[in-house]
Amino acid sequence: MWNTWANLLTLLRFGCIGPCAWAIVSANWVTAALLFSLAVITDLVDGPVARRFQHESSLGGLLDHTTDAAFVSVNLAALACVGLTNALLPLLVAAAFIQYLLDSQALAGASLNTSWLGKNNGIAYFVLVGIAVIRNAFELHWPSDDWIIFGGWLLVASTLISMLDRLLALLRARH
Repeated sequence: MWNTWANLLTLLRFGCIGPCAWAIVSANWVTAALLFSLAVITDLVDGPVARRFQHESSLGGLLDHTTDAAFVSVNLAALACVGLTNALLPLLVAAAFIQYLLDSQALAGASLNTSWLGKNNGIAYFVLVGIAVIRNAFELHWPSDDWIIFGGWLLVASTLISMLDRLLALLRARH
């Protein structure tokens, strides 16, 4: 079911992806912060709205997760363009999401345990974008660029570990 309030919220978040990235690359940090905030609010609200109106669906879940992955991948790439993270991270985020989709399809009917690390990486991607955008919007001096960049490299490592963990879980589930 496409025409639900929850899916509308998700599509609103999807619509923030390009403008937020453009605002980052253009150093229009206040606009980026407003768009980032709107994206986070819609992400927090779409699930409860779906449950409230009993519109939960696998399509809605897929739209939500795909939009989240696209939002953080594109905006991490924008941050890489302005030197606030490494270029590897947005590629790994996209690859990890594709791996998640393929694993889920490969195990249709079987349950694949959600990784604690994978779930927390998903949150940390939003946090890293948020820290960089909000810090610049408010012209704060902390955390420094070096700390933000370091956080990006930590997420590269934890994403690689999470992807390996997911691969091992898939192999165990198949045996």
